Amino acid sequence: MKVKEMVPNSTFSTQMLQMPEPLVSPPSRKYLGIHLIAEFWDGKIIEEQKEVERILLDAARRARSTALAISSHKFSPHGITAFILLAESHISMHSWPEKNYLAVDIFTCGEKTMPLKALEYLKEIYQPKRVEVREIKRGKNR
Repeated sequence: MKVKEMVPNSTFSTQMLQMPEPLVSPPSRKYLGIHLIAEFWDGKIIEEQKEVERILLDAARRARSTALAISSHKFSPHGITAFILLAESHISMHSWPEKNYLAVDIFTCGEKTMPLKALEYLKEIYQPKRVEVREIKRGKNR
């Protein structure tokens, strides 16, 4: 069964981006990566897939991360799920316009990444009135 048959009345977009050189990071941090889980309430609603994909690419750049692929899905009548695969992990967004809610997930690893810069950029774009953020340090050394 094709994905399109599994989810009727929806639009998919997927594109592969150029593969970067492998990353090599010195193990100076006491954890492998930072995972930000954010909830945006009562912000701007963006329903255009290409615009959401552009926003994800810009967020990845701000996080100093390398984009590998991007994919999005527009639900009917509204809502978008979008995901950017990074050499350093991923950023995803899932919208529920009828609830004025956007779920954001930013997970990056490596010494050079700045996931908080991506989060700040997304807050600038979506302008939520309320934000809740949880930070998890992944792969902590014991």
